[in-house]
Amino acid sequence: MRRGHGQPASRKKWVSRIGYRLLTILILLSALPMLVIRFIDPPTSSFIQLNIRANNKDIVHHWRDLEDVSLYFPVAVMASEDQQFPHHFGFDFAQIFSVLQSGEDGFARGASTISQQTVKNLFLWPGRSMLRKAIEAWLTLWLELIVPKKRILEIYINYAQFGVSVFGVGAASEYYFGIPASQLTPHQSALIAASLPTPSLSNPANPSPYLLERAAYIEDQMPRIGGRRIVREL
Repeated sequence: MRRGHGQPASRKKWVSRIGYRLLTILILLSALPMLVIRFIDPPTSSFIQLNIRANNKDIVHHWRDLEDVSLYFPVAVMASEDQQFPHHFGFDFAQIFSVLQSGEDGFARGASTISQQTVKNLFLWPGRSMLRKAIEAWLTLWLELIVPKKRILEIYINYAQFGVSVFGVGAASEYYFGIPASQLTPHQSALIAASLPTPSLSNPANPSPYLLERAAYIEDQMPRIGGRRIVREL
């Protein structure tokens, strides 16, 4: 009888041990990539690799350290994509709630922060499935825990897609304007940032009326969110 009573307890301990080990492995697999990119520039991204597999042979990408990029550009990106970036912990819940109230998809790009987009660009794939969004949310937490805000912003502007084959500010500034990223003006920065929602359909060098209107809005918002000072203070 005693042996029979001991079996459920023993099985429960075994299940608990397995659960703890799986959780430990999950945490390590989530945290280690963030530790790496905190100190080492990522050599590529999942979105670039997906393009390569789709036989896109024209990809242009040049990594540029934040110190080698005009500070107008990261300000323009924040003004366009995530004005609360310096203040949130990976998720803009006020924006998510606002999108949900409007009846739209609460996980649409409009509610996606720079941190979330960085995780998606580096590690994940396109789409809006709940599985992908759950993985994105989990990895975003680890990104924010381990990687400083300024570094997240640096990685983001280097792997965001700014054209069918153009990835990162270094490639975008040279491709569209023929200048290094360090020489981007506020207007040029706003034009490139304005292309982010539809990079494959936008041309900052020959902007449509919509792109000009969006760039004008971004340029107006740049000083309102703190201008270049906000990047220095990250």
